[in-house]
Amino acid sequence: MHPIDQQLATFGEMTVLCVGDLMLDHFVYGEVSRVSPEAPSLVIAATREEQLLGGAGNVARGIAALGARCIFVGVIGEDESGRALGRTFADDYGDTIETHLLVDASRPTTRKVRFVSDHHSTHLLRADWELAAPLRPDIEQALIRACLMALPRADAVVLSDYAKGVLSPAVLRAVIDKARELGKPVIVDPKGADFSVYRGVTLVTPNRRELADATRRAARSDSEIAAAAKQLAATVESAGVLVTRSEDGMTLYTARGALHVPAYPVKVRDVSGAGDTVAAVMTVMLAAGADFEAAARAANAAAAVVVGKRGTSTASTAELRHRLLPPASLAAEEKVVFDWSVLDDRLAEWRGLRIGFTNGCFDLLHPGHIKLMTEARAACDRLVVGLNSDASVRRLKGKERPVQDQQARAEVLAALEAVDLVVIFEQDTPVDLIRRLKPTVLVKGADYKIDEVVGRELVEEIGGKVILVGLAPGYSTTALVQRSAANSVRAPAVTGAKSKR
Repeated sequence: MHPIDQQLATFGEMTVLCVGDLMLDHFVYGEVSRVSPEAPSLVIAATREEQLLGGAGNVARGIAALGARCIFVGVIGEDESGRALGRTFADDYGDTIETHLLVDASRPTTRKVRFVSDHHSTHLLRADWELAAPLRPDIEQALIRACLMALPRADAVVLSDYAKGVLSPAVLRAVIDKARELGKPVIVDPKGADFSVYRGVTLVTPNRRELADATRRAARSDSEIAAAAKQLAATVESAGVLVTRSEDGMTLYTARGALHVPAYPVKVRDVSGAGDTVAAVMTVMLAAGADFEAAARAANAAAAVVVGKRGTSTASTAELRHRLLPPASLAAEEKVVFDWSVLDDRLAEWRGLRIGFTNGCFDLLHPGHIKLMTEARAACDRLVVGLNSDASVRRLKGKERPVQDQQARAEVLAALEAVDLVVIFEQDTPVDLIRRLKPTVLVKGADYKIDEVVGRELVEEIGGKVILVGLAPGYSTTALVQRSAANSVRAPAVTGAKSKR
């Protein structure tokens, strides 16, 4: 199993304590086609609305999306927005997020309404309802008690600070000190200019502007950011600093020095909540025992996922895998089909495209096979390879074959860029599979004659064509197997015994 898969597999066992400023993210989507006659402003014809957990709530969503459990501690007002947040937690995340929502009747629930053009995916306007002020002393003490009671059950802590008053110096000190006492990593997504209040955290995740403000120094180039991050780590007494840099990726600073992680090329649709996702992924990765570099690379991949979506969104473990793992390692699960019932869905996705087909045992892949695949793919839009099952190969080639089992043969084929799908069939010929697929291009090697190609009539009947690809001289699986067997016979036996003279 790939190391990334090993880490992702443990996410479901992790529990994260998330504390911070909770918000209601309210999105209004619509079309903009005219200017108001009453004032020089755009008119949005609203078509739909969406309400989501925002602020620290989006961090909790991100943790849950990764399959980890979350204990969330926050404050809401005694208003409809607060009740909406409570319903969202209960209805959508009741199984994954345990909530401790303290009600403060003296302050409104923070609410942000964004008006978004559906056609251009552009934010037109944002309206905020909020009170950035300290909590009442009794609410603050209740918050601290809730955090300290939850801490022993958590594997890590994330503090999501939006400077609305929840993460007061007293709350920060109580949570950070207790977490350190229990040996729990603490990650903080910071706000404000005085980062000394976060002293003792494991990792702090400012963006470039926040880093510059906190250190009062330039943070533009790689070297400037590294120097500022080093200064911040000393001020906060943290083990690491992760600086998010938008299109320039991220910079991770630890005692080992600075590591610059480039951003993924992606079409940016919405940057809302990207920092929340970074905090969530870093925390779950560190909870799972990952080192700082692995966690930073995972967070960078997750950020690329969420900025490609609309609204404040999250990244799943599946989306992380597709960003982090090399394509060849994902090819088998994406391309190999054992159950023919899924073929109809794949073919529906390819409607209107030229489907090509070739088949064989492909026991030991050699240059002749590669030539066949590449020329076959050049003649169609999607290439499906029919692969004889192990039982089918034994019936055709003898009990000593195949040399590799069907899973191994399928994975090797799937790793080829020219191959779009590998379908394993149990029959001696692929005629039933061809009948199911209805390819418009049928490809075989030139050692066949046109009228010997299985499925020719089926393909020509629907207006398709048969193509014979020239062989690569000197390559044959059977010859390779025989040559290998002969070499094994000629090779002297090696034992641990001394020969007698």
